[in-house]
Amino acid sequence: MRILRAALSMLTSFPTGKIFVPTDDEIRRMPFCFPLIGLVIGLILALIGQGLLKILPHLAAAALLTFLSELPTRAFHLDGLADTADGFLSSRPRERILEIMHDSRIGTMGVLAIAAWCLIKFSAFAVLTEKQIPAALFFMSLNGRCAMVYHLMCCRYARQEGLGRLVFERKPVSGLILSLLCSFGLMYAFFPPIGLTVPGAVLVFGILWSLYTRYKIGGGTGDTLGAAEELSEILTLLILASWSGL
Repeated sequence: MRILRAALSMLTSFPTGKIFVPTDDEIRRMPFCFPLIGLVIGLILALIGQGLLKILPHLAAAALLTFLSELPTRAFHLDGLADTADGFLSSRPRERILEIMHDSRIGTMGVLAIAAWCLIKFSAFAVLTEKQIPAALFFMSLNGRCAMVYHLMCCRYARQEGLGRLVFERKPVSGLILSLLCSFGLMYAFFPPIGLTVPGAVLVFGILWSLYTRYKIGGGTGDTLGAAEELSEILTLLILASWSGL
């Protein structure tokens, strides 16, 4: 339970009781809980989406869900995507990229990444039917957290110091097994026609993303971990939206 509390306190805005300071070992073991957090957030978003679609027009609900989907994490992962875009698209050497990513200010490429994220997510929700949106919210949240585990499995920490170092130190084998079981098992149960396509695409993306970050900065960081989550959510929505239009 302490490991789950540690993961909740780091990755979400959910209350975890009195002040909680996880140990280094608990931080190292947190990735096991990432898919569980994806399940919790996904279930909450699915229920919210189902409710909004009953009282609002489709496009209005799609716009509101684009915003609400970031509230459980206070846009923590989206900030990582923006920082990664600023660094990776700067055409600078490795050390300078890491400096740019560490800067708390968001640059032009970061703003463009957030704008593109909003447009793509809204467009996907607009295309999906009212019956499909709750399931899409659930599975994008699950697949996004599974992608974080894949990224951790494939990367070492790119910096010398930082909180992310502890998360990257230990390969989350048990978290990987749980991620594969949850993503492939649940997707196949609810979407048999494409049940293996979506989690398979997320798994391949997680590996390719890790190879790319290793090429750019020699490994992964907290920002690239957040980017993996957000990009995998987008990938999930795009595949489901494409399937919806067939």
